[in-house]
Amino acid sequence: MTLPAAPRAMAILQDEATRQKALDTMKRRATLLLIAATVLFIVARVLESRFAWLAIVRATAEASMVGGLADWFAVTALFRHPLGIPIPHTAIVPARKDRVGRTLGAFVQRNFLTRDVIEHRLRAAQVGKRLAEWLADPVNARTIARSAASAMSSGAQMLRDEDVQEVLDRSLAKRVRSMHLAPLLGKVLAVMTEDNRHQEVLDEVIELASRTVNDNSDLIRERIEKETPWWIPSAVDDKIFKRVLGAIQRLLTELSADPYHPLRGRFDNSLHEFVDKLNTSPDFAAKVDAWKEEFLDNEAARKFSASIWQEGKEALARYVANPESKAPGVIEESLTKFGQKALDDPDLLAKMDEFAVDVAVFLVARYQDEVADLIASTVSSWDPELTSRRVELAIGRDLQFIRINGTLVGGLAGLLIYLISSAFR
Repeated sequence: MTLPAAPRAMAILQDEATRQKALDTMKRRATLLLIAATVLFIVARVLESRFAWLAIVRATAEASMVGGLADWFAVTALFRHPLGIPIPHTAIVPARKDRVGRTLGAFVQRNFLTRDVIEHRLRAAQVGKRLAEWLADPVNARTIARSAASAMSSGAQMLRDEDVQEVLDRSLAKRVRSMHLAPLLGKVLAVMTEDNRHQEVLDEVIELASRTVNDNSDLIRERIEKETPWWIPSAVDDKIFKRVLGAIQRLLTELSADPYHPLRGRFDNSLHEFVDKLNTSPDFAAKVDAWKEEFLDNEAARKFSASIWQEGKEALARYVANPESKAPGVIEESLTKFGQKALDDPDLLAKMDEFAVDVAVFLVARYQDEVADLIASTVSSWDPELTSRRVELAIGRDLQFIRINGTLVGGLAGLLIYLISSAFR
């Protein structure tokens, strides 16, 4: 969880204070050990004339003092001038921070931003599985859907309808003009006619026609009265109306009840002939293309493209305006189903992993030089004293062990040298 700015800054300050306290403690210990070696050396040196055996103590303390001082100088020289004296090759961190930044950037680029490292880490992380599990959670899918819809809705409101419609008109016209509609329609109708599925469509049309005739009987009667001469009696009009209406209803009933009705056969033959023309006749294909051009040049096509944009924009606005709705939207359901499907499909997970690796490798290859430059320029912009202090806070406590070890190892070395030299006297 990411902390807000103020608590995060407070946490950083507290961490720096803790590090500074630990660093100061280690400095005191190392310094006290050096002082102890110095005091021991002085005491042993003063009393050595009276107590000869103190020579070994004096040699040990002397070597400890030298080792401690040398390591104090080495550690201090990393961050500042020892005793404030500008000795060459001291205060290395503040003086060489720009070169350190460049070296660090190059190190990261060569050792971290490589295809092998990125690919190994991403494959081990199972990005595809984690993403699928995350998407399978409806709460997460809802978050993505709401955020995406909000961003798209805001962007849509900023665009001028006229500009978008012009783009849609051009896109739609270009796409439709590039399509050969006759073969496409032929394939669609061929699929529809398999296993007599078109007869089911015809049944629906017959039922719709029957309802339409029954619901509009008064309109049919009025039409008959208008078409017959004025001198024909109303009784005759009634008979004509009943004959016409009855004939239509009987025909529709027969068509609905008899799957082998001759009109159904004619419908089959006409449909198959139409499909054959779509698939094989260049003249008919040209006629379909001419219809296509007429449609594109018609105002209805422009209204259609405009309605696509308006309805899409309004749908996004309604979706965003109802954030408390508990009913999942199409986008949310699609994301959730995709996540669930991916979890059950190892091949899909593998493809998602490959996609993540390809994207990461592409970005690394494209921006690894910029990352190295960013590290170098960032370090270069730091204040030298502040840089030195931060580095010392990060590693200074461990470096104080060098001083302690130098004092102890120096003493042991002095003791060993004294014993060896005494053995050959």
